[in-house]
Amino acid sequence: MRKYLIPAAALIALAGGSAVIAQMPSAPGAKDAARVTGGTYAIDPGHTQILFAYDHMGFSNNLGVISESTGTLTLDPKNPSAAKVSVEVPVTNLKTGVAKLDEHLMKPEFFDSAKFPKATFVSTGVKVQGTEAEISGNLTIKGITKPVTLDTEFYGAGKAPAMMGGKENVGFVATTTIKRSDFGMGYGVPMVGDAVELKIVAAFQK
Repeated sequence: MRKYLIPAAALIALAGGSAVIAQMPSAPGAKDAARVTGGTYAIDPGHTQILFAYDHMGFSNNLGVISESTGTLTLDPKNPSAAKVSVEVPVTNLKTGVAKLDEHLMKPEFFDSAKFPKATFVSTGVKVQGTEAEISGNLTIKGITKPVTLDTEFYGAGKAPAMMGGKENVGFVATTTIKRSDFGMGYGVPMVGDAVELKIVAAFQK
């Protein structure tokens, strides 16, 4: 059987893949604040994710993700502390990889998504230090609003290739921890952890 195997390099050559690889440009974005241009950006829903982690009965640190948020970011590179961000999060897009758990999380004891299909975050202030910032704002889940602070780091900026629309892009990574019981989702506490760690990968375009 081994005589029928073709080395991977040969397959790439036969398909013209080596030429394609050689022609691939370098990444158009970089962690360079000078590339950031001012204005109002829209969230890139295909590249924005909210990752969450919580303790499950002291046995494991379970994970999930919510995708396809929408919203806007307004910023001025000359006055970054005046930046404003507003985000809508479709909680019905939540995925843990376990279908029955996803269904349970949509029920009234958790998100009650039939009544509250979206969560929102609206910034109230920004403190910038170099490429990092603390973004204060109001987080609303299940109709309950609480103040939160996002520890945020600038990830990169630049212009997308023309074949991908040529838009200006800017990206950030933010983290925070919230208590689900603060938002009317205390079901299972303390057997299942109250604290939920959030990591937000946010991409914006204009």
